[in-house]
Amino acid sequence: MLSDNSQVSTELVNLPTLDDKTIAITAQQKKKVLYFFAPWCQICHASIGNLENIYLKRDDIDVVAIALDFDSIEEVQTFVADKALTFPVALGNSELKTTFQITGYPSYYVIDENNKVVAQSLGYSTELGLYLRTL
Repeated sequence: MLSDNSQVSTELVNLPTLDDKTIAITAQQKKKVLYFFAPWCQICHASIGNLENIYLKRDDIDVVAIALDFDSIEEVQTFVADKALTFPVALGNSELKTTFQITGYPSYYVIDENNKVVAQSLGYSTELGLYLRTL
């Protein structure tokens, strides 16, 4: 994983989303949680609801889930529909996986307004754990 204080490249500005739009993964005026997941990951299935709760309760942070290691877009769409996610879901690629040094799922990064990594985590996180990382 990237270490704290790592700079997130602003060249990684936009990723495609499931609704044929693009989304910036860099922070813009408030902190952003980047949640890297794989649709087949059982821990991701168990933990993403905690992230959804944070997203619904906090208007001072943005959340983007980034799908990696998926076989098809339909697989990602099914995951999102099953979990009734309301935050944006982007489609990542192997280059992004390498850039963010993703070695397992789920991987979380909290990016501050200056696009610096202020927290990171690998594996299951509770809602409280996610909340504390965003402070």
